[in-house]
Amino acid sequence: MDRFNAMQAFARVVETGSFTKAAETLHLSKTSVTQLVQQLEGRLRVKLLNRTTRKVNVTADGAAYYERVIKLLADLDDAETSLSAASLQPRGRLRVDVPSPFARMILIPALPAFYARYPEIQLDLGVSDRRVDLLEEGVDCVVRGGEMTDLSLVARRVGDLTMGVYATPGYLEMRGYPAHPQALSLPPHYMVNFRWERTNMAFLNTLRRDDESVTVQGSYVISVDDGNAGLAAGLAGLGVLWLPDYMAREHVSRGDLVRLFDDWHIDPMPMYIAFPPNRHVSAKLRVFMNWVEALMAQHAPRVERRRQ
Repeated sequence: MDRFNAMQAFARVVETGSFTKAAETLHLSKTSVTQLVQQLEGRLRVKLLNRTTRKVNVTADGAAYYERVIKLLADLDDAETSLSAASLQPRGRLRVDVPSPFARMILIPALPAFYARYPEIQLDLGVSDRRVDLLEEGVDCVVRGGEMTDLSLVARRVGDLTMGVYATPGYLEMRGYPAHPQALSLPPHYMVNFRWERTNMAFLNTLRRDDESVTVQGSYVISVDDGNAGLAAGLAGLGVLWLPDYMAREHVSRGDLVRLFDDWHIDPMPMYIAFPPNRHVSAKLRVFMNWVEALMAQHAPRVERRRQ
């Protein structure tokens, strides 16, 4: 029995609550993971897991052993990365999930420079804004926009997206140029409604000017939970867009979009990178998170929040 692989398999089963999911994240067969855990239990002469047809629960002995195992695995990883060659060249597989506009416009175009520096890191990139169970799905970290609502994660604020209100020239010609944000709440105007997939709540459309604050609650013909889909709907003239400026910049320069209400302010959207609190921050994960933070400093640096 390979004790390291057995402990790693056991830890992943505990984290995912499933032999099948653990096998998927470890790139092993379910049979292999089952055998490794059984061999570990046989060596220890202790039952670590209670198995039913529907789920796997850790026993009291298994829970105590798990706490020791994750510390041991972390120490082994530290021992490897403390070597000079490993410190200079972090290596291994990372599973990361990021929003689709961020992936398309910021992260992926910058990856050649990342790989030039860290050629031995392999990224499995999920592109979404959905709620991800990091432990169950074996994801190392996520990048998310908006305030973090999952308090079970360790979150690091890495940037702030400045926001603007945009519409196409064709939309403005058909429905009129709104002189005040409140006009967007009235006919004939429509908005492209964005809702957070992880909460199914609509994005709060609030603008401020001096002591005046306006929250727009307009009608919509389309509601989306993806930034790229929202941009496509706005470019098709389906409504007024609340949009991060980096997504609109190219379209404004080409004349496809017009920025509205330049004398009004929208609170920036915070961007976070988050990971599970009991997940050891390996060298590869650490350099990736630091790289994302540096990338955000170029494209969307943190800004001081205005007092309301």
